[in-house]
Amino acid sequence: MAYVVAVDGGTESLRAGIYDPSGACLGQATHPYETTFSAGARAEQNPEDWWNALGVATQGALAKAGVDPAAVEAICLTTTSCTVVALDEEGNALRPAIIWMDVRAGEEARDVLATGDAALAVNGAGEGPVSAEWMIPKALWLKRHEPHVFDRAATIGEYQDFMTLRLTGQRVASLNNASIRWHYSTARGGFAASLVRSLGLDALLEKWPAEMVAPGAVVGTLTNRAAAHLGLHTGVKLVQGGADALIGMIGLGVAQPGQLALITGSSHLQFGVSQNPVNHPGLWGSYSDAVYPGRHIIEGGQTSTGSILQWLKRLMNGTMDLDALNIAAARLEPGCDGLVVQDHFQGNRTPYVDPLSRGAITGLTLAHGPEHIFRAVIESISFGTRAILDEMAAAGFRAAELTVGGGATASELWLQIHADTAGIPVCVPASGAAPSVGAAVLAAHGAGRFASIDEGIAAMVRPGRRIEPRRRESERYDEIYCSYRALYPALKDVAAAGAPKPVQVREAMRA
Repeated sequence: MAYVVAVDGGTESLRAGIYDPSGACLGQATHPYETTFSAGARAEQNPEDWWNALGVATQGALAKAGVDPAAVEAICLTTTSCTVVALDEEGNALRPAIIWMDVRAGEEARDVLATGDAALAVNGAGEGPVSAEWMIPKALWLKRHEPHVFDRAATIGEYQDFMTLRLTGQRVASLNNASIRWHYSTARGGFAASLVRSLGLDALLEKWPAEMVAPGAVVGTLTNRAAAHLGLHTGVKLVQGGADALIGMIGLGVAQPGQLALITGSSHLQFGVSQNPVNHPGLWGSYSDAVYPGRHIIEGGQTSTGSILQWLKRLMNGTMDLDALNIAAARLEPGCDGLVVQDHFQGNRTPYVDPLSRGAITGLTLAHGPEHIFRAVIESISFGTRAILDEMAAAGFRAAELTVGGGATASELWLQIHADTAGIPVCVPASGAAPSVGAAVLAAHGAGRFASIDEGIAAMVRPGRRIEPRRRESERYDEIYCSYRALYPALKDVAAAGAPKPVQVREAMRA
């Protein structure tokens, strides 16, 4: 029997799992690391912590699985995306990594959009905005604010690229990360050189890894140091992975044109597979060859989803009984006796692309209880997903079903409301660890066990349950959805008027 190692490097920890070619996880282990937060919406991590976590978790997973390390053929990593590292000639970090949630580069992001470059088609068909989370704004911030780091850096890349260099000694980048967050496009010939040069970042073209490796392709084999660190042998192949959410599409089995993935957690991400490029205001992408060769990925996203329930839990001083609330909320009729919530608690990513929009709870009466608010929040998040699906439909992309992974799959109520509001079936694979399963599929493909990623999905992604929309509830939600969509235009100016002015923001940062 042969095995592969699948690694999921997340925001708070790194998880390693040992998989066999049937897709069974035989053992897994997790090791945490810290994030340092500071004023100006900054969030940083130490890349050495990732490396340490990789060794601890991989060896722990091997021990739990009880497999012979000599039988491991390949390893594949998924990691957070737009987590930017600056490395010296030896591959050591010159400063802490600027992780994905760090948005210090807001001014730089606006400057990127102002270029009007053709590469910005992936940002709402050129209308923007460009996210401060993405690679080019962060690299521009480094050049402007830490020129000594930018000038000294031999490599500017991502979490994934740092680990690849440590594991194999190869200076390459993931085509997945570069396509979705670096404005790299195989369809347009590669790097967005004109965009980079218009910003005075010519040197960045030399600091980025010149070679792009697609998900599922072999980068190389482990070095002696890496093999010893992981408890493996030097013949193990490193197979290229990519961004956790995108590789999660593979783990959900969402691969064919017309299929749609919903990745849930603190936020929601919607990824559709298209045969043709799709660029549309209010949506991101599409990204060519980012996951599957010859296919395009279109992206939507909701900033606040599961995090709103965490907010509600804090308001209840930790007394929120999730199981009891799910039961009580399931007894309510759609609409929660007149409650409608706007789920923009941290702004709106898509389809409005409005960082100043805010959350709202409307229709409250003294008769409403916690279960009403709980269900109304779930309904609003589901409406937010439907708004994105409507925008995708307007762009010509329509899905017949929604395949879901992540935290929301633990709640039957949440899944049913998603099906009822969207009006299409919701599918949940047997394994909820979509990024890990996706990495396992890629590792097995790279090891030569499967001729294609599609073949690997057929063998390793196990079907689960299917939730059908209910006709009566769907018709009622069609009516409530109209009220939900009316909230944003009604509240937009109020939210913008209450937002801190730039001078207030600067004064707050100084304080």
